[in-house]
Amino acid sequence: MDRQELQSILDTLLECGRFNDYCPNGLQVEGRAGIARVVCGVTASRALIERAIALQADAIIVHHGWFWKSEDPRVTGIRRQRLGLLLAHDINLFGYHLPLDAHPVLGNNVQLARVLGWQVESPCAEQSLVLLGSLPHAMPAGEVARSVAARLAREPLLIAEPQRVVRRVAWCTGGAQSYFEHAIAAGVDLFLSGEISEQTVHLARETGVAYLAAGHHATERYGVQALATWLQREHELEAIFVDIDNPV
Repeated sequence: MDRQELQSILDTLLECGRFNDYCPNGLQVEGRAGIARVVCGVTASRALIERAIALQADAIIVHHGWFWKSEDPRVTGIRRQRLGLLLAHDINLFGYHLPLDAHPVLGNNVQLARVLGWQVESPCAEQSLVLLGSLPHAMPAGEVARSVAARLAREPLLIAEPQRVVRRVAWCTGGAQSYFEHAIAAGVDLFLSGEISEQTVHLARETGVAYLAAGHHATERYGVQALATWLQREHELEAIFVDIDNPV
């Protein structure tokens, strides 16, 4: 597949133009024109790049790419090392942040619901980044936390009385603790995200709405995996998911 064709397919599928994001979405580093093998991962770390080189990939597709608005733009240190590896091996880098969170079929949020067995009802909050839904049946918050731990293979942090009954839930993968108030306003019993902040604990305690922090990386592995599967099925492009372990 030609690089421009792949870029067009991904940009159209993920509707990049409708998101106000913190980084550029789409092709971030240009490599060779022809693409036969793609490595997909959560973050464009050096470890992922080295795996892509070992696998002789022509392109890397990630959720967490480069060139964030708040970062120092100079190409020095670790940034130079990462970029140097891509350029030396002529590998393309594609990054899709909010578009890969919010996609209604392949997105991180809907794919996490699939893994957890939660029912999706509707989106809420800006750019449809929070999903509302329900559990298969009402259960105590402690049991919800144990189920999430088993399915994600990571122990989450629960801020709630373990016996608090949970039926309606909201969730947003990654660092989405700022959306907790949206979830509270929607009348849910529990909100799940990847991360938690100090003030989030007090908000959970004072409102009585449970908060479950299940890990940034752990909650955002599934969108890019689904995208890899879709590329193989729909376009017969070899796409390999590589999971670089991250405890956060």
